[in-house]
Amino acid sequence: MLDQRNGGTYPLLIGGEARQARSGRTFETLNPATGAHLADVAEAGVEDVDLAVASARKAFEEVWGPMRAADRGALLLRFAEVIRAHSEELVELESLDSGKPVSAIRRQDLPAVIDTLTYYAGWADKITGTVVPARPDALTYTVREPLGVVGAIIPWNFPLMIGMWKIAPALACGCTVVLKPAEITPLTAIRLGELALEAGLPPGVLNVVPGFGKVAGQAIVDHPDIDKVTFTGSPVVGRQILQGSAGNLKRVTLELGGKSANIIFPDADIDAAVRAAGSGIFFNTGQVCSAGSRILVHESIHDEVAEKLAARAKGMRLGNPQEAGTSMGPVVSEVQMNRILNYIEIGRAEGAQIVTGGARHGDQGYFIEPTVFANVRHEMRISQEEIFGPVAAVVPFKDDDDALRLANGTVYSLAAGVWTADMTRAHRFTRKLKAGTVWVNTYGPTDIRLPWGGVRDSGFGREHGEEAIDNFTEPKVVWINTGPA
Repeated sequence: MLDQRNGGTYPLLIGGEARQARSGRTFETLNPATGAHLADVAEAGVEDVDLAVASARKAFEEVWGPMRAADRGALLLRFAEVIRAHSEELVELESLDSGKPVSAIRRQDLPAVIDTLTYYAGWADKITGTVVPARPDALTYTVREPLGVVGAIIPWNFPLMIGMWKIAPALACGCTVVLKPAEITPLTAIRLGELALEAGLPPGVLNVVPGFGKVAGQAIVDHPDIDKVTFTGSPVVGRQILQGSAGNLKRVTLELGGKSANIIFPDADIDAAVRAAGSGIFFNTGQVCSAGSRILVHESIHDEVAEKLAARAKGMRLGNPQEAGTSMGPVVSEVQMNRILNYIEIGRAEGAQIVTGGARHGDQGYFIEPTVFANVRHEMRISQEEIFGPVAAVVPFKDDDDALRLANGTVYSLAAGVWTADMTRAHRFTRKLKAGTVWVNTYGPTDIRLPWGGVRDSGFGREHGEEAIDNFTEPKVVWINTGPA
């Protein structure tokens, strides 16, 4: 492992070996808190992806696929222990590369990585089939077999956590993985690959090919020997992946964008709702697919909620993500910062009222003030389009029907929240909201044991829980003739 403070070239990991790209090309990754150079990384091209896929195929057919399921599970548990032993190193590296506060990584990201890995390690020897008594003269049953080689393309907002969401169930099912991290946050993915080898995973089971989406990502999507692509990212790229997968009809799971509604009724605990709404939009600097970016508030309490939310935003401590007391770090890149600032200007131009924030914070790194817009109209772009930053749109509604119309009135359907003391209303909204997850009197908690995903522009398929086992296995029917009935 190269010292991330002193820079150096981080390699590709293919077939258990650290390699430079065949082209010799590298790219740089920056520290979002300073904008300074952090490290150089080998840039995977089409040839490198070919080598990684060949390595993964060999490992799948010769080692990992045929391995006893309990032994796979034991190796995954060992992998979790090695990660736990390197926790502080991973926390620091993730923070340096992504700008996430170390306190948040320690509290959520890293525990989720370990929990995910241990949960799916337990699944490895429990992926069973079913005997189906179709006829009296035959023994008929099903088995679930691993799909094969998985291409996993992960985003920059939760590199460690979402990376493991894809790695752990795939490996537990007996698949092998070619992992492409986002080019602006590749370092912890490379380190995970190294730690997997340290834990004893056979070479080729987990390959890591950092590079750019248009080259390395596209090579994964187009590759005829990849059986499955699992992707988390933007709807635009998701559509491109779906089109590219047609070449060999590879299976695809897409977890895409969101513009989630967090609905607050007058009978709710307003202070609790505002606290959760603040964390729902400002956690991870708003760079969360399920961020509660649309806060729908009954018109009778609109001003109260907007003012209290603004007070919470003003109380947030922006600064060095390496310091334990920092509550909000920078956004991930200058491109992302400028995109968010542009949306803030769009909101102003559309006539929304800025209650607090609305500007860049400081002149070093990519910090943006947590921003609250009030009196936002449903048709405004800041209410319809995913900003992916610390920008809350407080939208007033008149009654229950109006709240449902507004909540369901986007192209996304990932998550939603409802705050009310009326459980009849709560149950009605959980049925009628178009969302893969609906929280009632809370916002944002997830668990690896519960399925996660959405539909429409939020993607399709589910990660987490038993549902993820279906993503990486294929049912086979066995029919054994037993003679005359």
